[in-house]
Amino acid sequence: MAESRQRYVPALRFRSLTGLYDPVVRTTTREREFKGRLLRQATIKPGQRVLDLGCGTGTLVIEAKVAEPGAELVGLDGDPEVLGRAARKADAAGAQVQSDEGLSSELPYDHDSFDVVLATLFFHHLTRADKLATAREIARVLRPGGALHVADWGRPADPLMAALFWQVRLLDGLEQTRDNGSGELPAIFEQGGLQYATETDRLRTVLGTLALYRADAPRPDDGKG
Repeated sequence: MAESRQRYVPALRFRSLTGLYDPVVRTTTREREFKGRLLRQATIKPGQRVLDLGCGTGTLVIEAKVAEPGAELVGLDGDPEVLGRAARKADAAGAQVQSDEGLSSELPYDHDSFDVVLATLFFHHLTRADKLATAREIARVLRPGGALHVADWGRPADPLMAALFWQVRLLDGLEQTRDNGSGELPAIFEQGGLQYATETDRLRTVLGTLALYRADAPRPDDGKG
């Protein structure tokens, strides 16, 4: 990687806490609510190929497959341990999901491979350089007219949300979480080659403001008169 030195980060930053990831996320982030909103926003259709970037233990990619069995779902993560957990959860749910190991800044897929890319609670783990490299890779693998849908920590809605967000910042790193807290993700997505990036929704949680975002891949005729 010329501009990035990304390495995967275990689900709760420390490998010893991986087993606690699912219950912690479920109880602190209003997981069912925000993931439901994200899937409704993405409106996945039969025949589409969908990538869950930083899929972790597979909750979202499995929910997406169950909601739209006619779509092809792929989950990617850099942590082989959580991918093993995701595979076991998918088997238990009877959901046929492809699981791949890799890094977001060097996606192991061809250009124009996906109609939809999803990412939840992932970007705040990355440095600014890796966020930008990841946005570029997403723009590369999305088909023209495809879309990125993200749920992650956003600009705090008020002083209470800002104070609560310090829990995340101290755990996951001040540098990594700075762009989230300042509302910079849409600008980063556009710098990476996506278009019309915007915050679409937000929720209050015990760890701060969780925001939903959308950005589109350019179409061949974009910008032409």
